Amino acid sequence: MKKICIPVILMVIVLSACDKEFLEKSPIVGTTEENFYRNEADAIAAVNAAYASLQFQLSPAGHFRWFWGDIMSDDAEKGGGSDNDVYALLLLETFQGQSNTDLLESEWGADYEGIYRANVVLEKVPPIDMDQDLKARILAEAKFIRAWNFYNLVTMFGGVPLADHVLAPSEYNMPRATADQVWDLIESDLTEASVDLWKRSEYPIADLGRITHGAAQALLCKTYLWRQKWPEAKAAAEAVINSNEYVLVANYADIFPVYGENNSESVFEIQYMNASGGNWGKNNANEGTFTNVFTRARGQFAGYGFNIPTQDFVDEFLAEGFEDPRLKSTVFMLGDTMGDRGIFTIDAAAGSPYIYYSKKYFNNKSEDAPFGDPNPNGGTNDRVIRYADVLLMHAEASYHTGDEEGARNSLNQVRARVTIPAISFSGPALLEAIYRERRLELGMEAHRFFDLVRTGRGPTVLGSLGFTTGVHELFPIPQSQIQATNGALSQNPGY
Repeated sequence: MKKICIPVILMVIVLSACDKEFLEKSPIVGTTEENFYRNEADAIAAVNAAYASLQFQLSPAGHFRWFWGDIMSDDAEKGGGSDNDVYALLLLETFQGQSNTDLLESEWGADYEGIYRANVVLEKVPPIDMDQDLKARILAEAKFIRAWNFYNLVTMFGGVPLADHVLAPSEYNMPRATADQVWDLIESDLTEASVDLWKRSEYPIADLGRITHGAAQALLCKTYLWRQKWPEAKAAAEAVINSNEYVLVANYADIFPVYGENNSESVFEIQYMNASGGNWGKNNANEGTFTNVFTRARGQFAGYGFNIPTQDFVDEFLAEGFEDPRLKSTVFMLGDTMGDRGIFTIDAAAGSPYIYYSKKYFNNKSEDAPFGDPNPNGGTNDRVIRYADVLLMHAEASYHTGDEEGARNSLNQVRARVTIPAISFSGPALLEAIYRERRLELGMEAHRFFDLVRTGRGPTVLGSLGFTTGVHELFPIPQSQIQATNGALSQNPGY
C-alpha cells in the first residue's frame, strides 16, 4: 500500500445514515468530487467518511490504541506467538523502537487521513443549502474528529505539521508546528464544536454513537489536563457531570460485552460491526474491530494472544487487602471460562505460556459474523471515554485546584460503583489514590502509558523497562515522513 504523507486522496464517499448502522453501511459507488457536496445527504455522507477513519486499525500495519496505551506501559506486555511476532512492537515496548517501523507510519497516516477527511467537511459543507442546525452539528462533528486525530498525534509525537485545512500541493512539505500550537488548535476546535454539538439525549436512536456535546467537553478536559490547566479541566468535567446525560453503569461487568455498547456511561465510543469489509482494516465500507481477535488467547480461542496483562497489574487489584471486583471483568486467569470458547488452560491456548489475558474486549464465538473473513469481524465497540474517566479527571483537576472534598467525592463515586471502601486521604496520598484508581478502573483501555507520561511518572514507573527521561515521553517521527517531506520534518530528540 502506498505510504501516506500529510495529504491523502479523499476516498469519497462512504456510508449513509444512521443507527449504530450509521457506521455500518455500504459505500456509494461512482461519486466524484465534482458532483458531490450539493445537498444535505451529501453533507451527512461526507462527515460519515470522516467517522469511518476512526475505525482504522491496520492501515496497513497495526496501530491499535492499546499498542501505545497498554503494551508501552507496566500494565501489559506484547504477547503474541513469539518475540518475533510483530518484533517491532517488542522493540517499542522495551523503549528500543526504531523510527522506520510501519506501526508508527500507519498511526501517523491514519491520523492525518482523519484530519484530511474532517478538513474536507469543513471546507465543502458550509456552502450547501440545508438545514442550518444540522449543518452546524455536522461541522462540529468534523471539528471534533480533527481534534481527536491531532490529540493522538500530539500525545504520541509532540509538535506535528498543523494541517488545519485541505493542503495545496505547495504545502505538502509542511514543517512541524510546536506542541503548544497543536494543543491550541485542539482547544479551539473542541470549544467551537461544543457550541453546536447536540447532547446525547437530543439524538434519535438511529444516530446513537455520533459525537456529542459531552464527548467534546470530555476531550477538552483531557486536553486541559495535559496542559495542566486545572481550573479549566475542572470546569469542563463539571459540564459533563452537571449535564445529567451520563450515569455509571450499575454493574461494572456489564460495560464491556457487546450488549453493553453505547451504555449510560458511554461518552465517546468508536462503533464497530461484526462483519468484514474485506480490506483488513482500512476501507470505505466499515467492518469489525481487530482488537477481539488480536487479544484473545491462541489455540481453541482463535486469537493471536497480544496485550497480555502483567503480574504487577494483576497484583494491584489485591493491594488493599481484598480482591478488587473489577479484576474479574478485566483479566482472564487460568481456569476461567472464556465465554462460549471454553475453559482457559495452557493446552487449550496452544501451549502459549501466558497465565493472563485481557478480558475487556473478548467476544464470544456466537457473536462472530457468519460470513466473511473472521479476523476483522469483531463487533465490540472501542470504549474511548467513559463517565468514570470523566469523574476521575474531575477528581484530579479538583485536587490541583485545592478542592479536596470535590476530588474525594468524584473518586469515591467510582469506587462505590464496585462497592469498595471510600477514600478519606488528603494531600499527596489523595493524588496517588486518584492515579491508582485510574489504573484499576480504566485498566486495559489504553490509558496507562499516557497517564504516566502526562503526570511525569514515566521515569519512576517505567525506568526499569528502559524509559529514558527526555526521550521516551514521545515516539519517533516515522522516518518515511521525514523522507517524504524532503527533511522538512525534524526527528524527536534521542532517536
